[in-house]
Amino acid sequence: MALLHRARLHPGKLELLAAWLPGRPWYQGPAPADVVRVASFRFDDPDGAVGIETMLVSPGEGAVYQVPLTYRDAPLPGGDDWLIGTAEHTTLGRRWVYDACADPVYAGALAAAIVTGGSQAEEFFEVDGVREIREPSMTVAGSGTPGSSVPSVQVIRRVVEGGSTTIVTDSVELVVVRRPGAGDGGSAGDALTGTWPGQPTPLPLAYAVAR
Repeated sequence: MALLHRARLHPGKLELLAAWLPGRPWYQGPAPADVVRVASFRFDDPDGAVGIETMLVSPGEGAVYQVPLTYRDAPLPGGDDWLIGTAEHTTLGRRWVYDACADPVYAGALAAAIVTGGSQAEEFFEVDGVREIREPSMTVAGSGTPGSSVPSVQVIRRVVEGGSTTIVTDSVELVVVRRPGAGDGGSAGDALTGTWPGQPTPLPLAYAVAR
């Protein structure tokens, strides 16, 4: 389960993405990118240290882009090229915001969801000791089998950008579809699919192939 804080982030996530998106090879929208949030979902970090959120955003004209993010309380070693920006969280302090495709914590969580037929983390606030569940804005599902052995991701060996983003790790190769539904970069292996308001038919969001 993902504990959320009733707090503010400055600059906000969309502000960071507006400056960052136009430099991506898979982005085809206007620059600067005046993006709006379409939907989002989260995974859990088993160690509880890294925030993992995938956002679907749009610069208008119907295009939807998938941007996985990780939030850290210190810089990711070797992650300078993947830093989207830093922001001040009113509860947690300074956060380093990364394109999660270069973060092994995200890669491990994505692989686990795909291979085991998992879904997103349940999100909640805690108010005066009472848990308040937040209604999800989208639903994702892995095509794998519950109980399957989960690849242990320790190292990301390389990240290849294109229409989709390929993440090569020490145990699994992942493909993140950057523009769902617009040529999904289909791959063999199990997949993560998602639905959200206005998109009732599941679309591929990512694929996993064991190495």
